[in-house]
Amino acid sequence: MHPLVLNKHGLVSIGDAIGGVVLNTKHPRGWWLGFLAGLAMLQILAVSVAWLFYMGVGVWGINVPVAWGFAIVNFVWWIGIGHAGTLISAVLLLMHQKWRTSINRFSEAMTIFAVMCAGLFPLLHMGRPWFFYWLYPFPNVAGVWPQFRSPLTWDVFAVTTYFTVSLVFWYIGLIPDLASLRDQARTRWQRLLYGVLALGWRGSAIHWRRYEKVYLILGGISTPLVLSVHTVVSFDFAVSIVPLWHATIFPPFFVAGAIYSGFAMVVAIALPVRRWYKLEDFFTDHHVDIMGKVMLATGFLVTYGYFSEAWMAWYGHTLYEWGTTMERMFGPYGWSYWALIITNCAFPLTFLWSKRIRRSFFWMEMICISVLIGMWFERYVIVITLAREYIPAQWGRYAPTIWDYGTMIGSMGLFLTLFFLFLRYLPMISITEMRELLPRKQGGGGGHSIMENAP
Repeated sequence: MHPLVLNKHGLVSIGDAIGGVVLNTKHPRGWWLGFLAGLAMLQILAVSVAWLFYMGVGVWGINVPVAWGFAIVNFVWWIGIGHAGTLISAVLLLMHQKWRTSINRFSEAMTIFAVMCAGLFPLLHMGRPWFFYWLYPFPNVAGVWPQFRSPLTWDVFAVTTYFTVSLVFWYIGLIPDLASLRDQARTRWQRLLYGVLALGWRGSAIHWRRYEKVYLILGGISTPLVLSVHTVVSFDFAVSIVPLWHATIFPPFFVAGAIYSGFAMVVAIALPVRRWYKLEDFFTDHHVDIMGKVMLATGFLVTYGYFSEAWMAWYGHTLYEWGTTMERMFGPYGWSYWALIITNCAFPLTFLWSKRIRRSFFWMEMICISVLIGMWFERYVIVITLAREYIPAQWGRYAPTIWDYGTMIGSMGLFLTLFFLFLRYLPMISITEMRELLPRKQGGGGGHSIMENAP
């Protein structure tokens, strides 16, 4: 007996309710609007990258004081967004948090797509991205070896490890659901496609035993990556001697900010998706409420980081630290600092205290969008600090060009295109894990345990 849920069509099994979204040939208008918008922005990325390859990185607004610009701003922003998937999937799995079941699948997908968007920017910023393999230590006759003291090399190893483990973890969790789609498929090509992807899954006892072992091992491997990856990214700044960068608070500060923006992206996308597909029975207001509390906690950690930066600059009596702090607040780019404080701290942390607001579609959508904008401004403020060097002769200004904006908007198009294709062809909610949440008298508990029912 399959567990049953009640939707607009009456009582249906969980497999039919979730799998029917994929196997149904008709999709809601919202899916088409999102997919076409992402596809349009993806064309902007193609044009921007083609022009960049033809002309060189000089088409961006980078210059001698600000050699990083939008490329590293967007890189760190996308890496942060990808953190929620690993936290929800791995950490909450090991902590026996059952509420993760409704959101872990598409948060894992968001992690993979966000890391793909993030990896795009360092490659483009290299100027000659076709030589990216020089960053790996491989034997070669030219004697070109990576500089292991360079944070760029650390990023390569950290991000590629994170992407590989996340991809394998996501795909392993998909295998039982792919077999379920294979069995429900109505057409021959669907049965063939999902049958190949299911790797011969038949749901036998030995299959479940091996599946659970691999899934838990990957969960244990993924857990330290939540802390290590964005810590390594923060070292891009913290190991330098630039004022306000050379700080020991950066690793935990960056990790908290990554979880903050990652959860904001999950909620911002999950709310409209559940309304389009009528999945309120799976992703409930209770889930939104819990994620709002996580955002509230990490938001305070991020706010504490901003306060700590200003306090240590004043308390340390360092001329360059305090001068850079004043430049951030009241200099030529002071507007971006106060935009950061309003969108990242003042607005979200004022309203997230209310349970009614945490369960409101409109307010949570506005808060999550505000957090995403604020976390982008945080990285912008950090990078643009380079505009003022130690001596006035080296001072400069940074102004992004249309190609900076085109690449940034295009990366969002890449993310949306991949995400909406995922919604179309793969189950956005784990069918097998969702069955475990229902009591046995409704037919639940008949699949794998994933630690919940393990002896």
